Amino acid sequence: MKPIFRLNTPTEDDIATFHQDGCVVFPEAFTDEGLTGLIDEILNLNAVKDYFKSLADNLWAEANNPPTYFVRPWNDRGPWGDRLIDAPLVTALLQATIGTDYHFCHSAMNIAPRGTKRLGFHQDQHHWFHENPINLAERDKWYIQILYYPNGFKRGDRNLMIIPGSHRVEPTGDVTPDRLLSGECDDEAGRKLEAHRLELPPGSVVYLNARMFHGVESKPLDALQEFRLFVIDIFKQAGPPHRYTQEIPAEWMDNASPARKKMFLRETFSEGCWSEK
Repeated sequence: MKPIFRLNTPTEDDIATFHQDGCVVFPEAFTDEGLTGLIDEILNLNAVKDYFKSLADNLWAEANNPPTYFVRPWNDRGPWGDRLIDAPLVTALLQATIGTDYHFCHSAMNIAPRGTKRLGFHQDQHHWFHENPINLAERDKWYIQILYYPNGFKRGDRNLMIIPGSHRVEPTGDVTPDRLLSGECDDEAGRKLEAHRLELPPGSVVYLNARMFHGVESKPLDALQEFRLFVIDIFKQAGPPHRYTQEIPAEWMDNASPARKKMFLRETFSEGCWSEK
């Protein structure tokens, strides 16, 4: 199978941008064959076919009857999707930012049809319960989201929104998007914090520090693009599980290389796992 990405390693400027802004964008990162193969794998999943059929059957395209946003774990990967877990570019990015001691946390597949509502600015830092000692100890560790956009997006049409530099602000419970954009946190961030609306072509990748505030605009009912595909893999620095840390499918573990097994062998989230030992 040919490479899935056009490049295997980030540049020094890419890594510098990631640390400065909180994310780095790779437009059109997929090879033509890799992109076509990934889209085909996703659209041919039975769950995805059933989802599109349900949209057509329910005649959802009305302002007062918004569609159901499709989101589910992405465990039933085909060969192209599977390769994303440790593609050379992914491994190089993780090792250049986290180091070598990290875990595969979880993944998700998302489909946003016309009419999907806006998701406001938020953080996806791995622990939200700021009063919990284990959470506090984990708060400054790395939690990385790799966002894949097979069919891209235009501004005003389910586009990604980011606040570059917001990852530098201490992630306490009272930090809100309004406070960030008011200028109140500019000194701590070391820059003026402003919202940016991205536009990316098909096959783009965003490598994002989950402490960075980000959001997604709505998808208009009259959007030219019928739906936006979005798949995501999440990795975290070794330590206690995230509240969404998924159980690794047995098939993944059975077929894993030693390097993959190192990523996969970690505690799965369960009630009480954040209790003090």
